[in-house]
Amino acid sequence: MSFHSTTGTSGAGSHARPLRTAHFASVAALGGFLFGYDTAVINGAVTSIRETFGVGSVVTGLAVAMALIGSALGAWNAGTLADRYGRLVTMRTAAVLFLLSAIGSALPFTVWDFTFWRLVGGVAVGMASVIAPAYIAEIAPARRRGRLGTLQQLAIVLGIAISQVINWAIAGAAGGAAEPVLGLDAWQWMLAVEAVPAVLYGALAFTIPESPRYLVTRGRFDSARQVLDTTEEGDVDERLAEIRESVVNDHRPRVRDLRSARSGLLPIVWIGIVLSVLQQFGGINVIFYYSSALWQSVGIDESSSLLLSLSTQIFNVLGTVIALLLLDKVGRRPLLLTGSVGMTVMLGLATFAFSHASTVDGEPNLANPYGPMALVAAHVFVFFFAISWGPVVWVLLGEMFPNRFRAPALAVAAAAQWLANFLVTATFPPLSDISLSMTYLGYTAFAAVSVWFVIKWIPETKGRTLEDMDRTTVSSRV
Repeated sequence: MSFHSTTGTSGAGSHARPLRTAHFASVAALGGFLFGYDTAVINGAVTSIRETFGVGSVVTGLAVAMALIGSALGAWNAGTLADRYGRLVTMRTAAVLFLLSAIGSALPFTVWDFTFWRLVGGVAVGMASVIAPAYIAEIAPARRRGRLGTLQQLAIVLGIAISQVINWAIAGAAGGAAEPVLGLDAWQWMLAVEAVPAVLYGALAFTIPESPRYLVTRGRFDSARQVLDTTEEGDVDERLAEIRESVVNDHRPRVRDLRSARSGLLPIVWIGIVLSVLQQFGGINVIFYYSSALWQSVGIDESSSLLLSLSTQIFNVLGTVIALLLLDKVGRRPLLLTGSVGMTVMLGLATFAFSHASTVDGEPNLANPYGPMALVAAHVFVFFFAISWGPVVWVLLGEMFPNRFRAPALAVAAAAQWLANFLVTATFPPLSDISLSMTYLGYTAFAAVSVWFVIKWIPETKGRTLEDMDRTTVSSRV
């Protein structure tokens, strides 16, 4: 375990704790960077892959979305792996899978082995999506947990944004995503670049300590105290006692612990599942995965489409930074409600704009003022998502479940999120071929439902320790 403990409560130790905790959280969040890069880099390659392999919209949607099936598998199994072998082993395993996927998907022979490597990368994404919020929630002090938890989403959006920068730069240098450069097509280099952060993630995962709550479940109380002494700002012995009280030491959490005879699953688990599904059913990943193809479908050229995809990520990063600053001040529920209302309005505006798309001389066209209207709606929609449902959902999933079954509950909720993501991603190409405006009307309806869901079911978790939520707010819903 490569970190430095500071015993006692000296001034120097107290000042160093926030920096160490931020380092630990940042390393875990690097999995989020790979999560964002892996899922969004395909945006610049979709059209070229379709042309290279000569496939239609259904196979294209499957090839893109297969990563999301892998993500569901990875998320589902990450909880078991994390509880059996530890949070760090899970991170390192994900790093290896990211590396294999980057190399394999960059060097495919057919669309089918390309799809397989996308599946492998998806497994890594699913594992990272579970382990990062769980680890950060378990390592962070209560008063800074929201801000540190938002690092995961900030890393995701930076991964998405940088993938779009790289896509744009490589395609520009080659003269197009399908053009050759240094022995490979440009789109292959886009995918191969992921190998660099994958190696970095795996290496840095050896520099941080194991989660103190996992150590307590394994009976390693001295090690847990050592970790808490480097992160906690209050009484370490009191915190250790609270964790020991909240964790059932002789029982390893399993998915079956989530069952309820009355509703199939415990109510708090259903809340997590619906929260995850609604995050995806607003269609956010249509922007992240297909925006280049989307803008081309309404008459914008490839270079401009890639630049527009990059510009939406500027709004994404800006919104996430704002959420990072506000989350521990205004709370989770107000941000979610603000985002839900804003996304509903912007999706409705995009629906109206796309309903005026037409064909001119055999080419798709979205004339003024509807073209600018759709562009503004897409960018502001991404901003509202970034200040709310993007970061807040991951923070809530990391903290809303009780210690005794946090990892498996988070795994189930994350798996549901990836399955919802798959459904949206795989159906967008054929649905948009039928009617782009009606497809967006469906996303608008789900965004509107999210307003009611937040008001009715989402608990406020700001400033509460995980153990306090076990005893009060969350427990009352279980």
